[in-house]
Amino acid sequence: MSERGTAFRFWPEGYATLQRLNGLVEQSGLERELLELVKMRASQINGCAYCIDMHSKDARIQGETEQRLYALSAWRETPFFTERERGALGLTEAVTLIAQTGITEKVIEDASSVFSPEELTRLLYLIIEINAWNRLAITTASPEPGSYTPPG
Repeated sequence: MSERGTAFRFWPEGYATLQRLNGLVEQSGLERELLELVKMRASQINGCAYCIDMHSKDARIQGETEQRLYALSAWRETPFFTERERGALGLTEAVTLIAQTGITEKVIEDASSVFSPEELTRLLYLIIEINAWNRLAITTASPEPGSYTPPG
C-alpha cells in the first residue's frame, strides 16, 4: 500500500463513527432509490470514482434504469426525475458545492415542498455522509476504484 493509502489509518474510532452515520442514514426511512441517486450525484460532483462505481452498482440492484443513471448529471434537463428527486438533487448539489455557491432560499424551498421537516433533516445528513465518504476515499486513494462488489 502506498504512503498515501496508509497515512490516514490511525483513528479507527473516527471511521467507525462514519460507518454508524451510514447505518442511521440507511435506516432513515428515505427511499432506497433516492439514497442511491443522492450518493451518486454528490460523488459525481466530487469526482469520487470508487463511490460512483459503488452507487451505480447498488442503484442498478435497486432497479434503477441505465437511462436515469446516464442522465443524472443533467437531471434538470430531463423529464426522468420526480419532483421529490429534483428537490433532493438540488439540495445535494447546493450542499456539496456550498463553498462555491452557498445555499439559496429557492433550493431550501424546493426541497421543503416535497419533504417533511423530518425527511429534510435526514436528507441533509445523507448528503453530509456521502460527502464525508467521498473526501475520505479521494484523500486516502482507498478503496481502489472499481473494486466494489455489491453484497449478496
